[in-house]
Amino acid sequence: MFVESGSNQPEIISLADFEPGQMADCFALLSEKNAAQTRDGKPYFRVVFRDARREVTSMIWSDTAWFEDCDQNWQVGAFYKLRCRYFENQYGPQIDIDKVRLVNDDDQTAGFNPDVFYPASRFDRAEMFAELLAICEEHISEIPLRQLVVRLLEDHAEELQSMSAAARNHHAFIGGYLEHVLSVTKTGIYLADKYREYYPDMQSPLSKSLVVAGTILHDIGKQTELRHDPAGASYTPEGRLIGHILLGRDIVRDKAREIEELDAETLLRLEHIIVSHQNLPEWGSPVAPHTPEALLVHYADDIDAKFQMMAAALMADDSDEPFTSRQNPLRRQIFRGLSES
Repeated sequence: MFVESGSNQPEIISLADFEPGQMADCFALLSEKNAAQTRDGKPYFRVVFRDARREVTSMIWSDTAWFEDCDQNWQVGAFYKLRCRYFENQYGPQIDIDKVRLVNDDDQTAGFNPDVFYPASRFDRAEMFAELLAICEEHISEIPLRQLVVRLLEDHAEELQSMSAAARNHHAFIGGYLEHVLSVTKTGIYLADKYREYYPDMQSPLSKSLVVAGTILHDIGKQTELRHDPAGASYTPEGRLIGHILLGRDIVRDKAREIEELDAETLLRLEHIIVSHQNLPEWGSPVAPHTPEALLVHYADDIDAKFQMMAAALMADDSDEPFTSRQNPLRRQIFRGLSES
């Protein structure tokens, strides 16, 4: 239990501002609580606390003071006040908890603000959505196909503007889905223009309309695959059992029934883009890209996801070392540059 007065109490700082070895108080969101067992069969919990800029892990062993409380009372999505010591090891940022309790109303006077705990896109979500609609009007020349894409966007406008693109790894924050889709679409436009000019005699001609429709809709199934809330995304039963690729194909196919003028081959090619956009079975795609449009969408999607992961790792690691740690979704040390001597 916290003692809230006295001159020797640690200061309250942001979780993201802890330095290795520092003991301090902070407010944090409990984002994960996973039960497990050691090789000897002893139970423990791996819990994850975070704010908008840092995620830390704490191991709650069965012989520690917090095990019973964690087991019975700690709730994912709840805010806690922690007194903890921060450190880093080969498993990433960690904390040892000295004291913990739920946040209460009095903590607002000490600086607690729940809004700062939710990572969000740095771009305005309404503006991104409007830009995506404008791209449909400008770059999808086939009217029935454009109607399909616009209707799907408008049907799910509110959700698409708040969704993350993934439960973790890339664009896993509020508005991340829209940021990712818009970025992939812009890359798809560039690639379609480039290769239409490079190969004007290709039969059949590269369809820019299909590339743009595919980039916009390639991840549409994630609205069903993931359960989205400000504390983070988690997988739905449909997401675990079917996955966003087939869910997305079904969403597109169902909406296409409302558009009588939509050409059957155009719909087939769009469905193929969706089911092949991750390229490999081990990544979730039942087939590899078999059309030029599907190939471009796959690479536009892949480079955007991987570049965001690399950029995020470089922005998160502010050490003076020439390489970042391996604690990033790419699982590799990324070269920052040689420090000046």
